[in-house]
Amino acid sequence: MEFDIWTDGGCSGNPGPGGWAFIVTDLHGKTIGESKGGERETTNNRMELLAVIKALKYIAAKNFSINHITVHTDSQYVEKGMTEWILRWKINGWKNSDRKPVKNMDLWIKLDKLAFELPVTWEWVKSHVGIPLNERCDEMTREAIEKLSFKPAKPAGKKSAYYG
Repeated sequence: MEFDIWTDGGCSGNPGPGGWAFIVTDLHGKTIGESKGGERETTNNRMELLAVIKALKYIAAKNFSINHITVHTDSQYVEKGMTEWILRWKINGWKNSDRKPVKNMDLWIKLDKLAFELPVTWEWVKSHVGIPLNERCDEMTREAIEKLSFKPAKPAGKKSAYYG
């Protein structure tokens, strides 16, 4: 089977509360699955990477007979990282061109392992230009961020560290 994965990640502030989302479709465009989530203190790039990792883990866990997966991402960081930079990083002991440790190395290592085990190609798509599944992932990412950012009103007469 052939699959398309659409992903997005983002933050409110960078760093700040962040969200990620993915949608997996089959060759005919039928949605196989989708998910979203987030972290309270993170960066845009970490969320972009985590979206792809979560999507690949999701599809691998389904035990489909996979012929090909195309990952559609609006993150040049993810697309270029996987198609241009990662081999050099690995050869250089996970150091960048400035001889400094690669940022988000923990996630790059996870993504590299998943991509090695699956037949994946990478496609960068421009964001906010009306591509329906990219727009939906963006919306899901914002929903995940809003959920993390929501702080319930302090109940009258109650003192709690949570409500600050």
